[in-house]
Amino acid sequence: MTSPPLLSAAGLNVTFPGRRGAPPARAVDGVDLDIGAGEIVALVGESGCGKTTLARTLLGLVPPTTGRVTFAGEPLSYRSRALKSYRKRVQLVLQDPSGSLNPRHTVYEAVAEGLRIHGHPGDEREAVASALSRAGLRPPERFFLRYPHELSGGQRQRVVIAGALVLDPELLVADEPVASLDASVRGEILALLLSLRDELGLSAMVVTHDLGLAWNIADRVAVMYLGRIVETGPVEEVLTAPRHPYTQALLSVLPESPTAPVVLTGEPPDPSRIPAGCRFHARCQALASGEADRAGVADSCRGTPPAVLTGGAGAQVACHLRG
Repeated sequence: MTSPPLLSAAGLNVTFPGRRGAPPARAVDGVDLDIGAGEIVALVGESGCGKTTLARTLLGLVPPTTGRVTFAGEPLSYRSRALKSYRKRVQLVLQDPSGSLNPRHTVYEAVAEGLRIHGHPGDEREAVASALSRAGLRPPERFFLRYPHELSGGQRQRVVIAGALVLDPELLVADEPVASLDASVRGEILALLLSLRDELGLSAMVVTHDLGLAWNIADRVAVMYLGRIVETGPVEEVLTAPRHPYTQALLSVLPESPTAPVVLTGEPPDPSRIPAGCRFHARCQALASGEADRAGVADSCRGTPPAVLTGGAGAQVACHLRG
């Protein structure tokens, strides 16, 4: 029997009011997504595709317009006390440690902040030391009185991770966790996240535009375009044999890609004016090359939206040609 997911989004929609009479923007549009216990899921897509809004909705920072988020079998409540309890179990790791750490706070104060907010009943010093140690800052006491400007970029990111770990969460949501780091440090932070999964049983959703990062860390990948998941499945399957033309284009520009780079024309459409049919069709290389015409699906691509993907663990693609 398959274990139920730790976190599940069902029919999630997030719509923002339009400005100056413009139509509302559908930032997240009919998303189903599951994250299992001890699983790392990479949420991948271009800037502006809705992945950060989806992450903030899963964290309870943005209430969905419709749909629901379930954690450990219980629907997420948006009452203040319930949200406070939820955010102890689900922690955010931000992209830029320099921006998320108060330059006037020592490392100790930065990590202890969450304990104080949640009224931690135990030994604060011991909890801070344990979190720093688990984040790879050893011996932890050596870092207690240091300030962010005295640390390297990788050390600052470890402090941010320690600040999340100090509350013993079950799930981390990491938004571009290594984007601001040097290449030499990126691998260390990714290895840390993997070790936390293996040693503590932590689940994680890693939000990234980098499919190479997804390959190195994720168990499953979900590819997002214009508010919807367009392809999802085990990372080896999706990234070695991508089916959606958008996933293929993203992979083609990686340095190690065996195929010629696919240059996507134009920017993603405005989420307040989502096109008819497949929302990717105006940029789709399969449609532009005539492949969709030869397969007899070009009219469907232009006029019929593909089915919304479910949140299950198997490989799925929202594409008339490859579905």
